[in-house]
Amino acid sequence: MSAFASKSLLAVVTLAGAVGLSGCATKSYVREQIAPVSQRVDTLEARLQETDGTAKAALAEAQAASGQAQNNAQRLDQLNGRVDGVDQRLTAQEQRPARRPRH
Repeated sequence: MSAFASKSLLAVVTLAGAVGLSGCATKSYVREQIAPVSQRVDTLEARLQETDGTAKAALAEAQAASGQAQNNAQRLDQLNGRVDGVDQRLTAQEQRPARRPRH
């Protein structure tokens, strides 16, 4: 045999052996390999749901606080107007000349 033929034969035999021995993974092997990853994904999904619930609750509280702050600001504006009115009346009263007492 020539050197080229023997090298070709060796390559064909090696390739055939590799293909024949490699085979496919069984379903149980794949399940075993995926199980830890699947458990981690499930754990992360649960944590994500919990975090999402916490974020939604915090958003609802923040929106309620914002509404309350707006109401408080409106009430303060109203009270400031009333205080300004009282202050003006008091100033006007102080600027009037003193009345003489009646006998």
